[in-house]
Amino acid sequence: MTRHSVRAGAVLRGLVETDPAMAALSLWCDHRDGHRDEHRDGHRDGDSAVVRTTGSTITYGPGFDGLPRHEQTGVAAHHILHVALRHSRRMDAMAARWGDGFDAELYAIAADAVVNEALVQVGYAIPRPALTLTGLLADLNAAAPAVEALAKWDVDRLYIWSMQGGGRQAAKGTRAHVKALVFAPDLDADVQKAAPAEAAAEALWRQHLARAMEAGRLAGRGIGVLGHRLADLAAPETPWEVVLRGLVTRALTEGARGTYRRPARRWLAMEADAWTSGGPAPDFQPGQLRGRVVLRVVVALDASSSIDEARLAMFVGEVAGIVRRMAAEFWVIAFDEAPRVPVRLDAARWRGQLAALGLPRGGGTSFAGVIAAAARLQPSVIVVLTDLEGEVGAAPRGVPVIWAVPDATVPQPAYGRVLSLAR
Repeated sequence: MTRHSVRAGAVLRGLVETDPAMAALSLWCDHRDGHRDEHRDGHRDGDSAVVRTTGSTITYGPGFDGLPRHEQTGVAAHHILHVALRHSRRMDAMAARWGDGFDAELYAIAADAVVNEALVQVGYAIPRPALTLTGLLADLNAAAPAVEALAKWDVDRLYIWSMQGGGRQAAKGTRAHVKALVFAPDLDADVQKAAPAEAAAEALWRQHLARAMEAGRLAGRGIGVLGHRLADLAAPETPWEVVLRGLVTRALTEGARGTYRRPARRWLAMEADAWTSGGPAPDFQPGQLRGRVVLRVVVALDASSSIDEARLAMFVGEVAGIVRRMAAEFWVIAFDEAPRVPVRLDAARWRGQLAALGLPRGGGTSFAGVIAAAARLQPSVIVVLTDLEGEVGAAPRGVPVIWAVPDATVPQPAYGRVLSLAR
């Protein structure tokens, strides 16, 4: 332990016998004793604080003393997993991705559900009534066997599904489920560190987890028994906005463009040398265009899709940030069966302009018209935010197309690159 906790000391020492993996992970956590007025209740409705996690620090409040020993062990293990799985840091990263649309309470609920499900499956006792992944999914009409649920759902995926993929009622249903349990989330975001320090911490925790889980597997008890079945152990996939950033940046990278209207200087020199020496004439080499090429991004927004305003604003904000850094023009075309009037976004007013688009909802989808309208703007890249329900039509000549879709299982279109927004 990096810092001793009087309240949790005996419980943490007891983990050595009951769960070697959890005991090993606990050594890398910062365990502290808190005071009555520092935190809200983490597990039960009441005035006394139980336990909360922020970053790698676990704070045990006065309420922890009132729990029976077997529940103290479960609560301590619950928070050790929060630290080991980097939930506070991942919460901060998710908040950065979603901006104003981020829901910290919903993310903490998702983290608690996954952790509690893992603990219950390996025999831990946690305070009742307990929030579990299987219980939450069943209440949201997405029931799955316990082992399958843990293998499928990590915290980030559960949060995004609750916000988007589960439908408009998923987030509301999640809160109703938690309220019925008289349960409050117990996780706080960890403020983002400098990139090198954070990368080192992530790598270090992956090593800790791998060694601890192997020790538990060999012992045949505790959290290590779950092994690869715990999806939240896997390193998070590259977020879609990172992939998008790379695709758009490559498309906008200005390179030399040839023109056959005039020859290259090198060819002129070679041609002159051939005439002087009587040698063979060189193959013609085109010259380079003079002047700066206008960099332009066109984003087509499918107004008939299931993508809601929160995802829409986050997506456009991400692309707008890329465009501002690249000093490019940024155009938006809303469409359903037909494209609307293209709107050029201003770097300082794009949020207001996006809100004023007045996107229609419902109706059919036709991609041919919007692709043609986008191509007429002579863009460097076309990004289409859509669910790809419809014929994509003919590919625009000489322009890369990125299809940004909420579901990675959609059929591959005839052209362009598909980017899944599932993470």
